[in-house]
Amino acid sequence: MSEQSPYTPPTVWTWDSESGGRFANINRPISGATHDKDLPVGKHPLQLYSLATPNGVKVTVMLEELLALGHEEAEYNAWLIDIGEGEQFGSGFVEANPNSKIPALWDRSGDEPVRVFESASILFHLAEKFDAFLPKSGPERTEVMNWVFWQMGSAPYLGGGFGHFYAYAPEKWEYPINRFTMETKRQLDVLDRQLEGKTFITGDDYTIADMAIWPWYGQLVLGRLYSAAEFLDANSYKNVVRWAKAIDERPAVQRGRMVNRSFGEPHTQLHERHDASDFETRTQDKLEQAAE
Repeated sequence: MSEQSPYTPPTVWTWDSESGGRFANINRPISGATHDKDLPVGKHPLQLYSLATPNGVKVTVMLEELLALGHEEAEYNAWLIDIGEGEQFGSGFVEANPNSKIPALWDRSGDEPVRVFESASILFHLAEKFDAFLPKSGPERTEVMNWVFWQMGSAPYLGGGFGHFYAYAPEKWEYPINRFTMETKRQLDVLDRQLEGKTFITGDDYTIADMAIWPWYGQLVLGRLYSAAEFLDANSYKNVVRWAKAIDERPAVQRGRMVNRSFGEPHTQLHERHDASDFETRTQDKLEQAAE
């Protein structure tokens, strides 16, 4: 057991210094805008403001899958929100999402613009709008929604819990790492049992449940999150690995992973997406050329 200095919580907690860690500069105990900045608006009815974190990837994969099905009305502009620079606290983004978290979507296809925030809400909105990737009714629909909400409730333990203490915290402490590692492995076991004998999360059909879960747990077992696949013995979850690899091979998923990505190898990045041709011409190259 590692030794830790005892910590006695104060009677009333006050924010008097950064807590340390990778994202300390943007963490704060209050909401609202820190500066005035309007959001850009492109030519398509769907305007996405995001970053290619797992929550952002959910939505760009959904949009690319809709376009692959032939839903031309799903064309979208995707604008990069740099959360490391606090762009999620700009007044325009706060108007789109008062919780200041990516992704946020403005749907301007109707008489009045509709804001949609929280990644699961965006998936559900798009599934309903285009009648795709979600059964219309009955037990099949309920089962898909069960797993969408499972992901929304479970992923904070993976990201804010395991990921934070294993990869981002300024110090490594045994207790929180053990606690959240145990929970992450329990969740992987839940998925592995659910995927036994199934092609996708709920059966033979690819749904928004897969799109919600894959960017977190699929990419985790593929070694793309927190450099933790070996630590978690990810290959032991054979059904999850099989499912993760199958989804990873989908062309729409490969495109969706690139959108609003500003990190990793250059060939994996597409900072902004305004047209399908951007995947060939590389939006980030245009931005770099403009800056020269």
